Amino acid sequence: MTPIRSLITLACLATLTATAGAQGITDIMRGSQRLGPAPLPSEPRPAAVPTRRSAEYIVALVNSEPVTNTEVQSRMQRLLRESPEAQRMPRPELARIVLERIINERAQLQLAKENGVKVDDLAVDQAEQTVARQNQISVTELRRRVAAEGMSQEQFRRDLRDQLTLTRLRDREIEAKVKITDADVDQFIKEQRAGANAAIAANLSIAQLVVLVPEGASDDEVAKAQQRAQALAQRARAGEDFPTLVRQNSDAPDRSGGGLMGMRSADRYPGIFVEATQSTPVGGIAGPVRSSVGFHVLKLMAKSQPGASDAVVTQTEVRHILLLNDPKRSTAEAVAQLAEFKRRIQSGTADFAGLARDNSQDGSAKQGGDLGWSRPGLFVPEFEEVVNRLAPGEISDPVVTRFGVHLIQVQGRREAKLSQAEQREAVRAVLREKKVEQATETWAQEVRARAYVEYREPPQS
Repeated sequence: MTPIRSLITLACLATLTATAGAQGITDIMRGSQRLGPAPLPSEPRPAAVPTRRSAEYIVALVNSEPVTNTEVQSRMQRLLRESPEAQRMPRPELARIVLERIINERAQLQLAKENGVKVDDLAVDQAEQTVARQNQISVTELRRRVAAEGMSQEQFRRDLRDQLTLTRLRDREIEAKVKITDADVDQFIKEQRAGANAAIAANLSIAQLVVLVPEGASDDEVAKAQQRAQALAQRARAGEDFPTLVRQNSDAPDRSGGGLMGMRSADRYPGIFVEATQSTPVGGIAGPVRSSVGFHVLKLMAKSQPGASDAVVTQTEVRHILLLNDPKRSTAEAVAQLAEFKRRIQSGTADFAGLARDNSQDGSAKQGGDLGWSRPGLFVPEFEEVVNRLAPGEISDPVVTRFGVHLIQVQGRREAKLSQAEQREAVRAVLREKKVEQATETWAQEVRARAYVEYREPPQS
């Protein structure tokens, strides 16, 4: 069985950042995008490494909170299942790294609790659904695979909640403090024109058609899936409309959106996708590419260097209704209210724009919730992830973000050349992301330094 990509997905969730404290429309907009599909392995993962049952004892105290040997060993086994690099490391060294990672997380979670940072069950539900989509499976199948890997549903959801909590804490502690000046943007553009920024990953927009391979498939079933993928790739190369081909044939949950994954930095795409499209011209077809879930036919929709004068991106016209987090209204009540709005809109008894004007708690309410044409990376990741998989005209289910609950509708998509101002904003997003990563590392070290940590020796037999 292919291990579920839980740790990688959690790592993605842990790096999500957004500006907290802005008002109105800027609450759900941001300068950079971080969430992409969970990376896909190019070949099946090795089976879990067998270990004998470890004795339970405390290995460290973090501000009087214990870290147990079982926690360290469990995290090690998950890493060994998912990371070839971890498999090559000496076990004592891996155990030391894992312990330090847990200590850092524990110290940050304690700080989050002190600051009143909380994540409700609906946000965890949504994160679980995202993990399932990124692994091209249903939530039911996700839960089955998590259980088959020896992790309880409660532990998996607790891990999701912890990572979302850390994300919100880091947003509050770091994002608002990171500033990118016009001089920073000017310097980047100057260096780019001089060829000094070749190491900066290009922005790619890729659409995919997925032919799933069932878990435990026989060689014959794999061969049939490959033949089907090759036939679909040939039809795409012959000029058939790719979004239509995807909607009619893809096995992926995002097929209604034509398989479009959106414009994002190449390092936010699976490595096998980037490699497959490296020599593919814009508009060209690559694949089928084999991954752990099946075969992928890829179309390179657009490619550009951040800030380049000829940059072209996929723009999306979006509108939404936002109900803010409110002590008088629970998240569940907000979800129920927006679900009723969706039902009324779809039945024709209400108009999206009218409901937005009357109910949305966002600066866009006066415009009927219209956010205009947006470039990739403009919204917070949990909002943008939903936008990317909606087809034009489609309305989402209620979406929980760190700011409240949204009802989202995509009205259209287009490929457009960035204006000079938009080019500068794209550069600003790249620079902000780099600065946030640096600031996060410094902040994590400071939190660790403030914590009282006591290491414990294993009990003597």
